[in-house]
Amino acid sequence: MKLVYFYLMVSLIYGVGFSQERAVDIIKKSDDLMRGKTMVGKYKMTIARPEWQRSMEFKFWSEGTEKSFMLMLKPAKDKGVTFLKIGREMWNYIPKINREIKIPPSMMLQSWMGSDFTNDDLVKESSIVTDYTHKFLGEEEEAGFMAFKLELTPKPDAPVVWDKLIEWIRKDDYVPLKVQYFNERGELIRTMIFSDIKKIGDRVYPAKMELLESKKPGNSTILILSDATFDRAVKKSVFTKQNLKRAKP
Repeated sequence: MKLVYFYLMVSLIYGVGFSQERAVDIIKKSDDLMRGKTMVGKYKMTIARPEWQRSMEFKFWSEGTEKSFMLMLKPAKDKGVTFLKIGREMWNYIPKINREIKIPPSMMLQSWMGSDFTNDDLVKESSIVTDYTHKFLGEEEEAGFMAFKLELTPKPDAPVVWDKLIEWIRKDDYVPLKVQYFNERGELIRTMIFSDIKKIGDRVYPAKMELLESKKPGNSTILILSDATFDRAVKKSVFTKQNLKRAKP
């Protein structure tokens, strides 16, 4: 009986370890797909509220998880506004007042340009690969596709606000389909839905991302990627504080 118990325990431990290893592999492949080594893209964002709706356009550059730069193109009142992120630091430049502002960590979870996205969402200060522990929950259908279902819980010192994420990733190609965000009380706060999956650049990619607020019915932000290139060298000068003022629409 002791021998049987021993083998059962070994099998259980191995199964848990394999499950976690598989979950990490799935998350990493999906994250690599969405980021690439580098990315240059153009986005349109539409913010919808029960009383009003507005849109904006911006260009985005990124290099791995450490560097990103954004340049606002539309509307006219925001044209030329820039954002730079290096590591865990972020700056914003506003041409109308000719002012450069450093955004403190305490503001990373505040709304970005009045949308449902936060500063952290847009510059990805937190990493779903390194800042979370991953658990493989199985496979199920999501949005008409077979998907891996995963649970992500933050590591103790991770700079994240969410107590848990549940993510669905398409089985065939690791394209994310949906992410649910939960607070420390286990309440669903928001849901990100990925759709319009198509060939963009050299990869299959979700061109549309919609963020829905669970406690604010009628509030949503839609982000549409109109053009992108991946894994091409980006000039080092892009990710500099000097470029905050120098970049032009």
